[in-house]
Amino acid sequence: MTPSGSGPSGPAAGGPADDGEHEDGALAELGYKPELKRTLGNFHTFAAGISYISILTGTFQLFYFGVSHGGPAYWWSWPMVFGGQLMVALCFCELACRYPVAGSIYNWAKQLGGPHVGWLGGWMMLTASMVSLAAVALAYQVTLPQISSFFQVIGTGTGQTDAAANAVLLGSVLITFTTLVNAFGVKLMARINSAGVAIELIAAIVLILLLAAHTSRGPATALTDTFGKGQGESLGYLGAFLTASLASAYVMYGFDTASSLGEESKDPARNAPRAILRALIASFLIGGLILLFALLAVPDLHDKRLSLDGLQYVVLATLGSTVGQIVLWCVVIAITVCELAVHTAAIRLAFAMARDNNLPASSKLARVSPRFQTPVVPAVVIGLVGIAVLLINVNQPQIFSVITSIAIIMIYLAYLMVTLPMLVQRLRGRWTTRQGAFSLGRFGLPVNVLAVLWGLAMSVNLAWPRAAVYNATGPQHWYLRWGAFLFIGVVGLGGFAYYWFVQRHRTGVLASHAAQEADSGDATTPAP
Repeated sequence: MTPSGSGPSGPAAGGPADDGEHEDGALAELGYKPELKRTLGNFHTFAAGISYISILTGTFQLFYFGVSHGGPAYWWSWPMVFGGQLMVALCFCELACRYPVAGSIYNWAKQLGGPHVGWLGGWMMLTASMVSLAAVALAYQVTLPQISSFFQVIGTGTGQTDAAANAVLLGSVLITFTTLVNAFGVKLMARINSAGVAIELIAAIVLILLLAAHTSRGPATALTDTFGKGQGESLGYLGAFLTASLASAYVMYGFDTASSLGEESKDPARNAPRAILRALIASFLIGGLILLFALLAVPDLHDKRLSLDGLQYVVLATLGSTVGQIVLWCVVIAITVCELAVHTAAIRLAFAMARDNNLPASSKLARVSPRFQTPVVPAVVIGLVGIAVLLINVNQPQIFSVITSIAIIMIYLAYLMVTLPMLVQRLRGRWTTRQGAFSLGRFGLPVNVLAVLWGLAMSVNLAWPRAAVYNATGPQHWYLRWGAFLFIGVVGLGGFAYYWFVQRHRTGVLASHAAQEADSGDATTPAP
């Protein structure tokens, strides 16, 4: 594969990279005029990708799930998921330098599969992002009350709805914060995000070293212990492992955020592919080592608290309450910047779709604030939707967990709506890369095939009607077990029906956002 370079006709070719001339030219080729402020450098774009993945948030939130369903041997799902997602990320790298544009998933699907595929991919990703905004916000409740009872504002935490109601309160505060930060401009967002990522990376490395210093067993013991899971099941341990692998699949995605900020990045054709790969590889290495040394250092590998409280228990039991609380504060910072990245990516996606007149009230959603040079209305609307989704958690936490799981599936499906049309383009001989740009070369086709197969397999695995995932507590209901198929069917088919009968007749670049040569003075410019 060939990294992006400075070939004579590549998007990063010629002239200083920081002047934005070549990036704006690539944007004009897609029919858009530059409106967002280019202020983000190498670390900013890397931070956007790695903060969305957010290793500390994901591992601390889901470690218990992996261990409880697959035993310590579930750790092997981490490199498995990384291998599959790496295939997807490599495909995205080729697209990131060819189409350095906001709302990457939507625009890539549109360019590769046409406007209908693009809209459906964007709609699935946008819906999933708004639910994910609420899901990440709930992580405050998992961590803050463990630091101090001060954060258990509602009740004592022992009442039937105390935790759920308090989670909504803390989550609403967090979403309000990310709404304000995103409304005040990308520069402020980037500074907070980069500072938070720096703290998260340092804390993660220190945590790895501390856990490594307290190891009490070897990998051969820990990584082969299955806790006897899968006994009596038709698939044996494989079935248990596939269920436990969701703990890894729920974490390792969102690396495309680095490319979704392409219109606000300096030299995105060069920096975005690097940021995507660096974010994914760094997350794999750091997260894998945290999980490994946690299993090697926990005092009792068979303590029930390992499957109930997860990494929080490991840290407090191994490192003591003082060090443990410092680590938990770093987790809070990680949750905050993760939420900021999720919100930022959703805003750029909504802006990109609205700019093509592909959402209700598109002219308002696509408006860029002349003062802050950022889309303010989408920041507020998405924040309000996130808080509204949070309210479902008060009395129906099980339904919310189902919707959250489904949101992850929708993101994997949205990725498929990019990699599958890309594979079709390759098979038809229509895929070409620009000179000097990132290219997989002769490996492009096999990597693309593996990316599609991985996306299909993991989507089925995520959606499989398991009681452990979709009906874990309370009475069993068929509509919860089959919630993935029902919810995605309603969102996908209902959304596309709306697009087909209403929105597609209006679609086209809004004149106020069209490149000069594409602006004919009409309300919209026909979509490609």
